[in-house]
Amino acid sequence: MMVVLDDPGERVLLTLRHRFIVDRWVWELPGGYVDDGEDPATAAAREVQEETGWAPLRVEHVLSCQPMIGNADFPQDVFLGRGAVQVGEPEADETAQVQWVALDEALAMIGRGDILGAMTVIGVQHALLLRAAARVPPR
Repeated sequence: MMVVLDDPGERVLLTLRHRFIVDRWVWELPGGYVDDGEDPATAAAREVQEETGWAPLRVEHVLSCQPMIGNADFPQDVFLGRGAVQVGEPEADETAQVQWVALDEALAMIGRGDILGAMTVIGVQHALLLRAAARVPPR
């Protein structure tokens, strides 16, 4: 998955999808599967573009984790995209809606249950930590 932040780092790119397992419409970070032989960072950027129509300008690895380590062996990576350019429209079967959301609103969406997925929660929290660190005056 990728946390795509606008250039000032104040908004995050989210997608609205229906998740059948929980039978809910939820907001998520864009993400998907890595094709055989594909670099994970390249895959994350490709998935962002397919799902949102936006291409991240700079990509960096944030973390790899096992979000359901007690139930499944399913490692996931989170990448950070800084800045993005719109290069098209989302692919028709990828998402119902794409929206740039202020980080404070994304935090409120977590509290309301509009964001449920663990990796999206982690990604939004990472973006909030980055913003907080940027606001701390140097000593």
